Amino acid sequence: MGDDLNEHSGPGAIEDFALLSDLRTAALVGKDGSVDWLCLPRFDSPSCFSRILGDERDGHWRIAPSGQVREVRRRYRDNSLVLETEFHTADGVVRLVDSMPPHEKNQGDEPCLVRMVEGVSGDVELTMRWAVRFAYGDSMPWVHQREGSDPVADRCVVAVAGPQTVVLRGDLLPQRVPEERAHELVFRVRAGERYSWVMQWSPDPEDLPAPMDPLQETQDSEDFWREWTERIDYRGPHAEAVYRSLVTLKALTYAPTGGMVAAASTSLPEALGGDRNWDYRYCWLRDATLVLLALDNFGCMSEAAAWRSWLLRAVAGDPSELQIMYGVNGERHLLEWEADWLPGYQGASPVRIGNAAYRQLQLDVYGEVMDVLHLARERGAPESAQSWAMQVGMLRHLETIWEKPDKGLWEVRGPDRYFTHSRVMVWVAFDRAVRAAEEDGLPGPADRWREIRDAVHAEVLAKAWNEDLESFTQYYGGATLDAATLLLPAVGFLPGNDERVRSTIRAVQENLQHGVLVDRYSTEAENGHSVDGLNGREGAFLACSFWMVDALALSGRRGEAEAMFAELVGLANDVGLYAEEYDSTTGRFTGNFPQAFSHLALVNSASVLYGGHTRGQSSRRNTAR
Repeated sequence: MGDDLNEHSGPGAIEDFALLSDLRTAALVGKDGSVDWLCLPRFDSPSCFSRILGDERDGHWRIAPSGQVREVRRRYRDNSLVLETEFHTADGVVRLVDSMPPHEKNQGDEPCLVRMVEGVSGDVELTMRWAVRFAYGDSMPWVHQREGSDPVADRCVVAVAGPQTVVLRGDLLPQRVPEERAHELVFRVRAGERYSWVMQWSPDPEDLPAPMDPLQETQDSEDFWREWTERIDYRGPHAEAVYRSLVTLKALTYAPTGGMVAAASTSLPEALGGDRNWDYRYCWLRDATLVLLALDNFGCMSEAAAWRSWLLRAVAGDPSELQIMYGVNGERHLLEWEADWLPGYQGASPVRIGNAAYRQLQLDVYGEVMDVLHLARERGAPESAQSWAMQVGMLRHLETIWEKPDKGLWEVRGPDRYFTHSRVMVWVAFDRAVRAAEEDGLPGPADRWREIRDAVHAEVLAKAWNEDLESFTQYYGGATLDAATLLLPAVGFLPGNDERVRSTIRAVQENLQHGVLVDRYSTEAENGHSVDGLNGREGAFLACSFWMVDALALSGRRGEAEAMFAELVGLANDVGLYAEEYDSTTGRFTGNFPQAFSHLALVNSASVLYGGHTRGQSSRRNTAR
């Protein structure tokens, strides 16, 4: 690791990162002790540390031994988000403790990052390197030291650029490196010694936040997560993975609104060196049902209710303007642009900010919204007249567009098609509407909804089935497969023991599965054209691998499902986190990190296998947990 201190070193492997979160934003910390990604003050704000998308010149905060590191051991304290990284060197062992104090209710609290170094044994020299770069590495701040009435206690380093300010306080402060735009500190830590630092964000350089007690803040963070995880009700196998996944989902939730971002990062490539790089710091409607199931199934009812409230606020308005994703506050405009000054993760460009897919027509989101709101009713959430009126309006609009082709759930940038998953989710939308009328007595044209539902069902069976492949295909008339067809039994479109479902599972296993990993779909061109309109390949989509677990279980192959689930749990990194995809040729994570969809799928598979409820079941209003 000593070589990592070279001037322009880049980030480590994606799987080498760990997550910190204060329920407003998140930081990614590498095994080398460097915070390489931090957006302030929100998940989707511009970053002040961007090394993960470039190198040290793009901003980072590293604390690590100056010399060679023999071994790095990491863990979260119990089920918390307090991260401990132990560096083992020839001179001794030091422990780096990182946390972000969570602010669940007080919206006035500003984000801060707490870092402590503890001497475990011996006498170790460490180097701290602190380089702030606002605006995704494009804005060099004015950095200066300030002193208050107490020249020791009030001493701090302040970095200011436009609307952004951060202040660094600590037992020892770094000094400006001559000829470089960075601050550095070299110090020694002996066994039993501790040094601490706190970096806080402020919207006003003239009104800096008050100093904080790092030790107390770290303890409070640990207490918060311990108390929160005590609410989790799970008794099945692989409990550590389920708990870590639920904590990660909570960590990716924006507390003021209840919206959950798909990932903490942007533009981490789906294939190493490739250009399939997207911004996932937004809230997708397609995650809606899985979010509510994951949270509500295991005792996180208040988070499930907050997500439902966010969803209702976000989709309120003209049903014709329904989007597939929104900002954490329900923002609608997520304009996509490229930060062309950043080279991208290990050279994978472009770096995209925003996501143009928010303008796409993806018919599956209507099914997702109707599904999750129906599920919420079954879990006892009261249905307001305004909410139901919104759903009826949404269905009225869907009646006018349901026969159109769309971009599908994978947000392809190729031509519109009649994607099988989208057609199935149109069926889900009208099926849940019919059930709302029949089971809950809600008013609406149930006969018309039933007629459309049945027509879509017959259409899918006739046009999505390929006799030669003996499988449902990615789109009508196509010959390519799609892992999304594994969801047919999960959403209740067909029972798991239907021979067409079983045959589709076999086809996906033969064509898209390698080992325990399942690709979303083939990225090879068909008839001279790629389905997604993109170049290159991608890694195996981890959520699809968990969908295979669910499909196997629901089709009666439980033993295979349990074995596959156990193997997938083993693919997590050393602190239990998953990226979006996994590259089986290199054994590395790819895609944005940590990925909510991967953790949602894991938790849902645990529910399918070991308790909890699945979507597509009949009303469960008074069912015991």
